[in-house]
Amino acid sequence: MNRRTFLRTSVAGGILGLADGRRARGQSDPADFPRPAPLPFLRETSKLKITAIRAVRLVPTRPLPHYQPAPGSWNTSNVEVANPLSIYPRFKPRRSLFFADDLGPDTVLVETDKGITGFGHGGPAAGFVAERHLAKLLVGEDPFQVERLWDIMWRGTLYYGRKGVAVHAISAVDNALWDIAGKALQAPVYRLLGGAARERVPCYCTGNNIEQAVQFGFKKIKLAIPHGPADGNLGLEKNEQLVQRARQLLGPDGEIMLDCWMAFTEAYAEELARRLEPHRVYWMEECLMPDDYAGMRRLKAKIRSTRMATGEHEATRYGFALLADYQAADIWQPDMFWCGGLTELRWIDALARTRGIPVIPHGGWRSGSAHFVFANANTPWCEMFLPWPGGPKEVYERFEEEHQITRGPEGISMRPPDRPGFGFELRPA
Repeated sequence: MNRRTFLRTSVAGGILGLADGRRARGQSDPADFPRPAPLPFLRETSKLKITAIRAVRLVPTRPLPHYQPAPGSWNTSNVEVANPLSIYPRFKPRRSLFFADDLGPDTVLVETDKGITGFGHGGPAAGFVAERHLAKLLVGEDPFQVERLWDIMWRGTLYYGRKGVAVHAISAVDNALWDIAGKALQAPVYRLLGGAARERVPCYCTGNNIEQAVQFGFKKIKLAIPHGPADGNLGLEKNEQLVQRARQLLGPDGEIMLDCWMAFTEAYAEELARRLEPHRVYWMEECLMPDDYAGMRRLKAKIRSTRMATGEHEATRYGFALLADYQAADIWQPDMFWCGGLTELRWIDALARTRGIPVIPHGGWRSGSAHFVFANANTPWCEMFLPWPGGPKEVYERFEEEHQITRGPEGISMRPPDRPGFGFELRPA
């Protein structure tokens, strides 16, 4: 398929409505899973062959200046954030005490016989499985056949995978295939997905540097809740004070969300929701550990003052089908690097649509995910992190440039780059 033919047919093909039931070549899936819309570029061979898959560490082609965050500023690893290990004093003070130090690259390079390459981001340890196993399955295949190749990788890793590291690796390779397809067709990935669903995507900022986010222009903020059940009533009071401060800075019309990061019990989540009701919280996210589907269902039924969101640590359409069957969440938050890649994210979204559930991906602004967000009418907002406070002006100017930031009635909005593929400005280290 040449670029002109593709661009003429892609918008008509669409991305994210439910399809007419036709199956991708070689694909076999249970009939009860709704299919995403057909992808126009799957109808033709690319005349490319995969020649290698390698784990790589990627660095920017235009490096940013290094700097130390401003004293007292909040960041994700060196401050206390409620987490599943908060019940153990040894690990409670900060995430860096239990995060893995180095599981190898989580990014891959997929090479083809015509010199077109793709970069793909996955989850922790993705590179090892991709290089040591998935390369064996995919070398010699047509990189455009993303549905077929996803099925091969899924079936080929079932005996040790289904979630976690194996799906992290599938995600990385799958995302790299989409990068190749966009480069080969000289089109940004969002065009492969059917085109833009809107001109700009409203964004929310995650993090507790509330003053920085408000000054930048955000009117939607997600707070990382610092305290959980191990901190008792005092922790509840401190959490409430954090939310109250955010409400004061945002004003009555801003939106506040809470990231609870798998740290709560049902009773704690109920009590926190009760206390925060006057502050109008938009959602509470990942209150319980991700396998507690029954608990999430009970919370969703009991807590009426806010919405329940989850899915950051869920994987594949099969995991999200459990969320659907349990009616466990109002909002799904799959991560494109952890859930199975862009190909599987489309399946998850198709399922969500049948249940009337919006999909707001975790980390939606980063490393290619914004293309899905931009093309998907079922995704109302995009998550963002701001660069830490205290950096030189260039850091924030480049952030605005890369994400094509605009300001308007909803605060900050963005759109992905228009360069071919995911538009990465990266290279192997």
